[in-house]
Amino acid sequence: MEKTDSELGNGRCPIHPNISIDVIEEENYFFRFSRYQKPLLDYYKQNPQFIIPLNRFREIINFVKNGLEDFSVSRLKSKMPWGIDVPDDPEHVMYVWFDALIFYISSIGWPEKIDFDGYWPGIQVAGKDNLRQQSAIWQAMLISAGLPNSKQIYIHGFISADGQKISKSLGNIIDPYALVKKYGIDAVRYYLLREIPSYDDGDFSERRFKELYNADLANGLGNLVARIAKLATNVNGKRITVKFSDVNTKEFSQSLDEFRFNDTLEIIWKKIKSTDQYVNDKQPWKLTGERFNTVLQKAISDIIEIATLLQPFLPDATQKILDQFKSPTITPKPPLFPRIT
Repeated sequence: MEKTDSELGNGRCPIHPNISIDVIEEENYFFRFSRYQKPLLDYYKQNPQFIIPLNRFREIINFVKNGLEDFSVSRLKSKMPWGIDVPDDPEHVMYVWFDALIFYISSIGWPEKIDFDGYWPGIQVAGKDNLRQQSAIWQAMLISAGLPNSKQIYIHGFISADGQKISKSLGNIIDPYALVKKYGIDAVRYYLLREIPSYDDGDFSERRFKELYNADLANGLGNLVARIAKLATNVNGKRITVKFSDVNTKEFSQSLDEFRFNDTLEIIWKKIKSTDQYVNDKQPWKLTGERFNTVLQKAISDIIEIATLLQPFLPDATQKILDQFKSPTITPKPPLFPRIT
């Protein structure tokens, strides 16, 4: 991995502090990055939401303001024979980072532009260690090629495991496929989106995973769905008419627009808790006739609203909920999220 002096801390890579830095001199082709300071700063100024979160945006603005250095975009083929040849110079191959960034547009048809114009510019997602490559280097490359800049870039943090950095040497690598096989894909998605901060570093532990699963999915959402489905069985011999409410609240939409997925899920879980409390307060199992129907209709409408809000996060579970509560007859189903020990 190539690093410039400005990316080092005390002469070390901040991400790999245990590895010594080697200084290498060789003939390379360079990209004239220094030419793009003003175009980049102008674009940042014109697009105040270009990078989320704001602290990362400020970081890259300061980086560009401090001056840009031209950077190498090739390597000697004698050292890296597997690379892609530099046009018109078979002695050199393209540096992997320079080539990799082009994947964003080459994968959607560029330079043929068959599908390209329908997809680009787009929104990008990257880790905090790729901030400069994505939001400065890549944007300068796009300007140089006469192409539109990215619409927006969402920068996220790192995930640790039980408080430690995930690494091969420590042997604490988490296998997501094993987690999905054991707990289900929706449960894994929920943990990562709810427990891991959207903008900062977060931690994974199976102990915490089980706690969150049982509290929010089994006891929270799953239990509420089961309760309402049981109450709705054979309601006076007819199906309750559900009036679907407006789900596009300002708070919900804003949290999604800002990629604050953990906050978005918190909003939905407040709705789950309030619906659960509504059922407890009204005690529909003690009611009859229209009073019973009115309470249950409100509860069913809330369930459908909750499932609709949750569709981007728990697609499998929410489809089961919608199928169950939008069917002609509501009947109990197996638990969505059986408790785990």
